Amino acid sequence: MDIQKIQHYKTAFDLIVKEIKDEEGNSIEVWYARELQPQLGYARWENFVVAIGRAMESCKTLGINIDDHFREVTKMIALAKGAQRDIQDFMLTRYACYLIAQNGDPKKEEIAFAQSYFAVQTRKAELIEKRLNEIARLDTRERLRASEKQLSRNIFQRGVDDKGFGRIRSKGDQALFGGLTTEQMKLRLGIKSGALADRLPTLTIAAKNLATEMTNYNVEQKDLHGEMSITAEHVQNNRSVRGMLGQRGIKPEELPPAEDIKKVERRVAKDEKDMLKENKKLPKGRKCDV
Repeated sequence: MDIQKIQHYKTAFDLIVKEIKDEEGNSIEVWYARELQPQLGYARWENFVVAIGRAMESCKTLGINIDDHFREVTKMIALAKGAQRDIQDFMLTRYACYLIAQNGDPKKEEIAFAQSYFAVQTRKAELIEKRLNEIARLDTRERLRASEKQLSRNIFQRGVDDKGFGRIRSKGDQALFGGLTTEQMKLRLGIKSGALADRLPTLTIAAKNLATEMTNYNVEQKDLHGEMSITAEHVQNNRSVRGMLGQRGIKPEELPPAEDIKKVERRVAKDEKDMLKENKKLPKGRKCDV
C-alpha cells in the first residue's frame, strides 16, 4: 500500500474519532460503529454487527472486560417530516476497533490498514506504513511455512523422507538464487543462524512461496513420486519464478537482507500488549443515548 493511499485511509479514520471524558475528566478516544462501518468496507449494518460480535468474543476469550471497550448506545436519526427513530450503535475504544479489524478479512485494504492504524499509538502515517509492511512480511512468511509443510506431507506420502525434503528444498533455492546454494546465500547475507527465509525481504519470501505452491499443485495433479521427479518439478518452478523476476530486472540473490523475522514478530506482539495496557477504558455505565 503506497503512502498516498495510507494517508487517504488515515484521514478518513481521523475524521470520525471522538473524544469523551472519563470519571476523572481524562480524555478518551472513541469511535462509533455506525461511522466506522463504511470505513471498514461493510455495506450492511447486519454484517458489521456480526463482526462486532466476533470481536467481543475475542475480548472475552482474552479475559478482558467487554464493557471496558464496547458500549451499546442508542442513536436518534431523522426521518421524513421531522420524525425520529432510535437505532442501535456501539461506542468503541481503540482496542475494540483493533479487535474488530482483526476479525475482518485482511485481504481487504481497509481491514489491513485498520489493523495497523488502531495498533499504533500514534497517527504518523510513516509509522502506520512501517507496521503495514511488517505485517505483510509476517503474513507472507506464514504462507511460506504453510506451503512448505504441505510439500513435506505431499512428498512423504510419495516415498521421500525428511532428508530428501531438505535436498529438494535446497535444489529449489539454488534454482531461485542463480546457482547459489542455501548455505551460500546465508553467507552472502551474513546469516549466522536460523532459516534463510527469516532474513529474506517480503518479495523473495513471496517468490519462494509461489514456487512451492506450484510444486504442491503439480505433485498432486500429476501424482509425482520419488525424490528425482519431485526435485525436477521444484527446480523448474523456481527457475520459472526467477525468470519472471528477471523480466522485471530483479535478481533475488542481490536483494539486501531484511530484519530477522523473529524480532519483527516479537515487536508486533509487544505493540499489541502495549496497546491494551495504554488504551483507556470507557467510563462506567451500561446503555446510553447519543
